[in-house]
Amino acid sequence: MNMQMQDIVGLTKVAPLSRRGFMTASSAAAAGFTLAAGPVRADAIKTDTTGLTAGDAKVAVAGGDMPVYYARPAGVANPPVILVAQEIFGLHEYIKDVTRRLGKLGALAIAPDYYFRKGDLTKISEMPQLFPIVNAKTDAELFADLDATVAWAKSQGGNTDRLGIMGFCRGGRTVWRYSTHANLKAGVAYYGTVGDAASDGVSALASAKDVKEPVLGLYGAEDQGIPVDQVKQMEAALKAAGKTAEFKIYPGAPHGFHADYRPSYRQEAADDGWKMMTAWFKKYGVLS
Repeated sequence: MNMQMQDIVGLTKVAPLSRRGFMTASSAAAAGFTLAAGPVRADAIKTDTTGLTAGDAKVAVAGGDMPVYYARPAGVANPPVILVAQEIFGLHEYIKDVTRRLGKLGALAIAPDYYFRKGDLTKISEMPQLFPIVNAKTDAELFADLDATVAWAKSQGGNTDRLGIMGFCRGGRTVWRYSTHANLKAGVAYYGTVGDAASDGVSALASAKDVKEPVLGLYGAEDQGIPVDQVKQMEAALKAAGKTAEFKIYPGAPHGFHADYRPSYRQEAADDGWKMMTAWFKKYGVLS
């Protein structure tokens, strides 16, 4: 998927904001947020580790040891596994927080930092510097990294027969594409790009016929990078191929409406989407 100007607009074109209610750049960086994502809301959601075992680990992949962040319910054997596919901004605090939220739902949730070969993306402060890095990632390498993460989850006692994936933005595209490859029970794609292909792959739209498991797509009607008619094309392609998929398009919601650390956050859409995701994972046997 080549990130072009429409993607940049989709990520950054949000409601105007005052500086009040936003962290300084230094405090945002200290809190573990990436500066390339722009202003960080001071009231970003913070999920604690009560009842969880959570932390950093390494997964062996081609080219080195890939950092991952995981969270799981403490003392629970054989929990289901949910992969968390990040935005383009790296493995930062918001992604870790989402991982903890999924841990509190009963899953061994794992967010792999599959851009690690190019360094720590959370340390990059200018968004245009990110695009060549994420654009260079092939689907073949991405799939191999995610397969290794699943194998690691199994080695840690996770029940990979109850495997799910969810992701945001570029990670939403990862959901659509990995769903053509892996043995998943269910997937949830938050505003995942459907029209762009990786250098060695095809677009989510072109590969819709190969999706293997039920996928829920959550999109914003005001997304400047992913037009609603493109989402409708994806829905039609999946339906034509006899796939199990549902879509919800939130009126008034921009790209990044779940990203509670950014000005694009829309609480009503974010809360509803999380409820829909949880119900989807329960319906298709990922969560109990």
